[in-house]
Parts: sequence; structure tokens; C-alpha cells
Amino acid sequence: MGDEQDKLLPVANVGRIMKRILPPTAKISKEAKETIQECASEFISFVTGEASDKCQKENRKTVNGDDITWALGSLGFDDYSQAIVRYLHKYREFERERGLAAAASSSAALLASNVINSPLEFRPLNEKGQTSYTKPS
Repeated sequence: MGDEQDKLLPVANVGRIMKRILPPTAKISKEAKETIQECASEFISFVTGEASDKCQKENRKTVNGDDITWALGSLGFDDYSQAIVRYLHKYREFERERGLAAAASSSAALLASNVINSPLEFRPLNEKGQTSYTKPS
């Protein structure tokens, strides 16, 4: 029984997901949570197994989001597949933007630290309001 439980989604998480769709006053029995837990875990194993088989045939070791969408489509879950494709597109777009923002932020921080750490040299202005520039030594 212990090994079987390790293969299932956590029942508390399943219960939280179930509660989101129900009215606040609704109650969910332990048996209902466990039934959904088993069904959802089996579904995930089924789809992941199909995606894993595809990866093995292609001599790859890593299952990715595209493999999951392919598996959903090949198993007849076209609606789920299309939803996952849309989700993956949005997720990848978000990650790309987050990466660009992080790169810009680190570049700005690097630039700021170089400006702050660079030696400043003040020169008096001549009567024309100009300064002569000499390279700091």
C-alpha cells in the first residue's frame, strides 16, 4: 500500500483543487477525494507513459511539454492538447520576457556599479565656462 500511495498525487492538493470549483458551502467526502486522486494520477501516468514511449523511440531521455501535447492528441484528448499548446505558448512567452527583464536589470546594475565605482574627476571651469580634460592616471 505504501508504494501505491507514493505514485498518487497528494490528496490534500486534490481536495484543494476540487474545492476551487465548488460553492464555498459544499463539502467533499474523503472517498470522493481519494477517487479523484486515483483517477487524476492514472490519467497523468497514462499520458506521461505515451510521451515517454515517443521519447524512447526518438532516443531522448527528457519528456517536454511538446511531448505531452503530442501524447494528449494521439490518445484522443484533442481539447486538452489544444489547451496545453496555448498554455505552453503563454508560459514560454512569459519566461522569455522574464529572462529579458532579468538581463536588463543585471545590465543596469552592472552599469550602475561601474559608474559608481569609476573615479570622478572635477576640474575647475576656465573663464569661457569650459574645462580641460585629462585622462585620470
